[in-house]
Parts: sequence; C-alpha cells; structure tokens
Amino acid sequence: MSAPTQMRNLVMVLGDQLNADASAFDGFDRERDAVWMAEVAQESEHVWSSKPRTALFLSAMRHFRDARRADGFTVHYTELTEAENSGTLAGELARAVARLRPARLVLTEPGDWRVWRALETAAEGAGVVLETRVDRHFFASIADFKAHTLGRKQLRLEFFYRELRRRYAVLLDAQGEPEGGQWNYDHDNRGSFPKTGPQGVPVPVAFAPDATTRAVLTLVGERFAKHPGRLEAFDWPVTPEEARRALADFIEHRLAEFGTYQDAMWTREPWLYHSRLAAAMNLKLLDPREVVAAAEAAYRAGRVSLASAEGFIRQILGWREYVRGIYWHFMPEYAEKNALGAREPLPEFYWTGDTEMACLRDALRQTLDHGYAHHIQRLMVTGLYSLLLGVEPQRVHEWYLAVYVDAVEWVELPNTLGMSQYGDGGIMASKPYAATGKYIQRMSNYCTGCRFDPAKSTGPDACPFTTLYWDFLSRHERVLAGNQRMALQVKNLVRLSAADRAAIAAQAAAIRENGGRPPAEPGLWQA
Repeated sequence: MSAPTQMRNLVMVLGDQLNADASAFDGFDRERDAVWMAEVAQESEHVWSSKPRTALFLSAMRHFRDARRADGFTVHYTELTEAENSGTLAGELARAVARLRPARLVLTEPGDWRVWRALETAAEGAGVVLETRVDRHFFASIADFKAHTLGRKQLRLEFFYRELRRRYAVLLDAQGEPEGGQWNYDHDNRGSFPKTGPQGVPVPVAFAPDATTRAVLTLVGERFAKHPGRLEAFDWPVTPEEARRALADFIEHRLAEFGTYQDAMWTREPWLYHSRLAAAMNLKLLDPREVVAAAEAAYRAGRVSLASAEGFIRQILGWREYVRGIYWHFMPEYAEKNALGAREPLPEFYWTGDTEMACLRDALRQTLDHGYAHHIQRLMVTGLYSLLLGVEPQRVHEWYLAVYVDAVEWVELPNTLGMSQYGDGGIMASKPYAATGKYIQRMSNYCTGCRFDPAKSTGPDACPFTTLYWDFLSRHERVLAGNQRMALQVKNLVRLSAADRAAIAAQAAAIRENGGRPPAEPGLWQA
C-alpha cells in the first residue's frame, strides 16, 4: 500500500475574500490542495461587531464554502459552535496545520493589517511556508499606489482617480480625454430634496434569507445577543448571483437619480438612490470591474446622465481604490494618528440611537436596524458630531468598524480616521469636514420638528452641532488658521464677542460633561 500523498497547498480564505477567481486559487489542484476557512469569535469581539455585520460575513462564508464543495473542492471549514474552536484565526490555523500538515499555505492579501500579521505569525510558529499573493480584485495593487506616491507631497484622490481612468479607459472620449470635457462632476452631485421629500424612489431588490442564512441569523441572535443591532430586516445579498441581481437593480432603477441626490438625506429613508453594493464588493461577491462597466454602459446607452455615471464610478474606481492605497501605504502607524489631540469618549447613544437630536437618532437607528448608512450620513451626521465633540478617533474607528456591514478595515479606517475625523492631519482630506447644523438642515428634513434650532449656538434650544462647531473652531483656531481652505471659517470667529465665545465654550463643555448629550435643564448652560 502506498503512503498517502502529503497535502501540497492549504489555501486560506478569509471572510472578505469570497471570490472564486482569487489569486490564492491560481494553480489549484483538487487532488493535492484544499481550502481552509474558519468562523471565530475574535472577529466579532475585537470590536463589538453588530449582529447584521456578523450575520452577513458568516452567511456569505457558508454559501461560499458550499459552492466550492459543489465544485469539487475539499474545504476544511470550522463553524463557530464547534467544541474545539479556539476562537481566533491564528489558533484555528495552527490547529489546521498540525492536523493536515500542508507543505505550504497560500493566501491572497488580507484587508486587515491585524489579521495579516496574526496569520504570518501563526504560520511561522507552525513552521510552514506562507505564500501571500497580490489581490487582483482591485484595479490598483499596493505596489501601484506606492509608485503613484513617488515625488508627491500630497496624495489627493483626484490625481489617482484620473490615473486609473486613463489606465483602464473608463469614461474617455475618442481622443482619450475625459467624457464631457471634465474629469469630475461633483458640483452636480449635491442636490437636496424639495420640502415634499423624495417621490417614488424605487425600493431596492431584497433577498429573503434562505435556510443557510436563517441558521446564521439564529446563531448570531443567540451567540451575540448583547451585541448592538437587529436582524429582523436582514436582506443583504450573500452570494455572487444575488450580488449581480442587486447591481442590475441599481443600474436599472436608481443610478439615473443617484448623481443628483447622493448627498441628500431624509427621515426613515435609508436607501434613497444608493446602490447597496459596497458590502457585496468588500466581501468580493461582486467584481468592481463589472460594477464600473455596468455604470458606463448605462451612460453610453443614454439611460443615465454623465454626472450620475461619473459620480458613481468615482466612488468605485476612485475613492475605493484610493483609500485602500492610503491604508496600506501608511499602516500600521496610521491607525494611531490623532492630529487634533481628541480625547473624548464615544457617546453611549451611538450604540442605541437614544438621543433627542433628530438627525443622529435617524442615522443611528437606521444603522442598528440595517448595518447601513450612506456616505453623507456617515461623514456629515455621525462623523461630524464625533469630530466636533472631540471624540478620540480610535474610538470612532472602532464604532464604524463594528456597526456597518461593509466595514473591512482597509476601507473603513481611512474613511473614518482620515476623512471624517481629520485624525491624519490632512493626508486624505485637505481640511476638516466641520459644519454647523445648517448643513444638515439644507441637505435633509431632519431639522423639521427637532427641538434644536440649527441657527442658534447657545441657549436651551441651540443645535448641539452648531454649538460644537464654533467651539471646535475656537479650540483649534491656531492650527486651522494655517489651513487655506479653513481660513474663511476661522475668520468668522471675529464675529463672536468674548462673551459669546465664553457662552459657547460653557455650553460645549456641558454637552461633553453630559456624555455628548445636550443637558435637559437650561440652568446647566450657564458659564
């Protein structure tokens, strides 16, 4: 009897690597290679991961496992409830290596520095070679972005975006120039709804949980019962087939209005004209090339405007690629940046949605219900408030990573710490995104019926956003005065008398002392 053949490659697949054409599968031999996947508690507990986020990852992983097995792959899969589950990726990898004794481990580049380093350490400890391969899911590799940075003092989205547009011939005319004569139609993408609100917005296609997903929902509801979020409305795509249906639905029914209204907000309208595709792309159920091609084809066919197509493509080919480049270029030091020295704790109501502020209440409750909020709700409602309040950016990052179904660290950390909180001191954003409550009033109906007045900065009915905005400018006046794009805002401080500034500072201090909530008693506003 011949000795059993040693396993050649154990191909490691993480929860955000669910594409069958990943580089880790190149040269896969069904006779000598196998796939390894593991559900571990650590990935839901290193941040307080919401129920919808955990459920999406686990359901998509199990569907991927089943599809690979149906294709004849050997898949070694550890479920969360297995008695010997160590609870960590490193621990489960060590157990698998000891049992299966592969000659080599193969991995596509992970999307999380912490995970990559843990797996490298585990492989080294087990004495097995780890081969890490380039992630082809993205238009640009980590090396491509590094090459882009050479000789540049600033790393701005616009220039990287143009570079990728040219490289992949996206929205170019016959002469190779940008379609319509300009690269960016952002000025056409800032519309707000009339007082009557959005009318006839098509409801996005929903995906009823199948038996696999229902089992996951039950598991998550029991195992992570104390975690934030709710599962009753879970309807996310969990397979490539469902993700493509979601793409087709968006292109057909909502892309035409996406460009105009992508920054608009409205009470109890979580989806509006947004795509709901970020989670599918970030778990790699959906290829971004397919997404960009579908949007461009809709424009070429005359079904959507250039502004809508370009505005959406900029998010995928531009912003998504850019933030990944920033993440890997500056990690691990990037995660600890705190340029403004913010030290406040995250308000407790971010985990519950229990607040009097109508805009925050709607955005937070929507987040807890669906694991979703669109980019302006994240940047100019939840993110803006934590910036103005002075919350430590690492605590804001942990919250964003925990609550959103599309949150993988490579995309979430730069968006939160850099763009939203200005924690990187301007690597990503040329200025802090600071605004009063008047911005929210202009872009939504949140202020209608809210007891706070966005025009007021002091007094019991003053909008906390407006109070904290002026306090933010005052606290950081010296730093912000040197920023050309903030100079006008800082100059507006001269309109405030010494008494006004003292009253604003006192009211802001009272908000902080009350855990980020405006005190209910008017007497608490006194300096």
